[in-house]
Amino acid sequence: MTEETETPAVDLTGIRDAVSVRLPAVSAYLSVLRTATAGLAARLDFTLDQIEDLRIAVDEACAMLLRHAVPGTDLLAEFELTGQEMTVRVEVNTLGVSSPNREDFAWMVLTALADDVDAISDHADHLAIVLRKRRSTARPS
Repeated sequence: MTEETETPAVDLTGIRDAVSVRLPAVSAYLSVLRTATAGLAARLDFTLDQIEDLRIAVDEACAMLLRHAVPGTDLLAEFELTGQEMTVRVEVNTLGVSSPNREDFAWMVLTALADDVDAISDHADHLAIVLRKRRSTARPS
């Protein structure tokens, strides 16, 4: 969490339920994020389908970012768990790209799998994708 981000989420025990993972901006490391995503979603009692949707969404968001990442830099993933929702922010330094192609198939996949998706760029050489997924309270009959 940086100074620019909002107030951290804190549960009743005073523990902030957030995880940050920094790894090389190389696709070979994406399995680490998929595993982290599944584990954290399970912590919120997401269904198996919701967990798989999140894993795919995080993988797609990272793949979109890695295409534009500066070689030799890191990809940062931040997971925040609040009540029945998980927010995932993945970001990289880019080679002059400040927004994803929202007409791209990968963007359509993201918007189908997550409840909310946004792209954020605080300057021309930095791009973040933020997605949110809420736990479904409806049970199949």
